[in-house]
Amino acid sequence: MVIGDRLRALRVEKKFSQGEIEKRTGLLRCYISRVENGHTVPAIHTLEKMARAMEVPLYRLFYDGEKLPKTVDLPKYKIEDDTAWGQSGKDGRVLNQFRKLLRQTNENDRGLLLFVAQKMASKAKGRTRAK
Repeated sequence: MVIGDRLRALRVEKKFSQGEIEKRTGLLRCYISRVENGHTVPAIHTLEKMARAMEVPLYRLFYDGEKLPKTVDLPKYKIEDDTAWGQSGKDGRVLNQFRKLLRQTNENDRGLLLFVAQKMASKAKGRTRAK
């Protein structure tokens, strides 16, 4: 299945013109045409816009059936060992304390703290490489 063909089929099924899709998405009509003719592969963000414009769920762009496909139960994320930082003990208490304090700060201060932490981590990474 070529995504352009699927987009065109859905658009025609919904009786929308390329111009209507242009108005609903903000994408240029020539771009929509290029996608439908297979000259351009759209990003997932663009596909989301197109699905919303055609009033269909995103999965319909990739799935031909009428009913929702059956979902697969994926295995839960499992940490292989219990040594992950902040999971328990003293590290866990420190992490919870940070979470409580961060909740009380404003967005700009959180951004500043994140920036400082990233700088500290990159310096620490540089020290371990030099050894």
